[in-house]
Amino acid sequence: MFSEELKTFRRLGIRHVLLQVLNFASVIASGLMIWKGLGLLTNSESPIVVVLSGSMEPAFYRGDLLFLTNPASERYHTGDITVYKIPGADIPIVHRVLETHDVPKTKKQRRSDAIDGLPVNQLLLTKGDNNYVDDLDLYQGLDWLERKHIVGKVRGFLPYVGYVTIAMVRFKFTSTHVFAKSDVPFNFLP
Repeated sequence: MFSEELKTFRRLGIRHVLLQVLNFASVIASGLMIWKGLGLLTNSESPIVVVLSGSMEPAFYRGDLLFLTNPASERYHTGDITVYKIPGADIPIVHRVLETHDVPKTKKQRRSDAIDGLPVNQLLLTKGDNNYVDDLDLYQGLDWLERKHIVGKVRGFLPYVGYVTIAMVRFKFTSTHVFAKSDVPFNFLP
């Protein structure tokens, strides 16, 4: 089944194959370093996200690429567009801040959260521009979003560029189904 590939590897030599593997590894490592560097600069676990639904239309459409920052000392205001992630949910949500409430920190919280320098805990309620109701049902039992749930504030966007990511994810699933139905062994799936 792989006799032609094995002949090609033997003809190229072990050094050439190792060089190709090292080049591939350096490309992957560079991408990861850039991603982590962006995360450190923006104070966000995910500095770039893709809009996956139409809940923020007409501000953002499905497939738009969003750039985020999350400065520790910056407060969120009504009207800010945020990306948040609820514990137990895999996909971050992009919605606008509808209400904010300030709750004074306890002495214990002030000592442990000395990094952000804010004297209050900020609680947020969000809503999608294209939704009829607020996001309270999405919070999975929480009454408000807290700062720890926020991934970042939207600072810019590129329209429709994220469709490449959506297409890759969709293609991955369809190619899996194609391979699963063919006679190719399952462990060779990408």
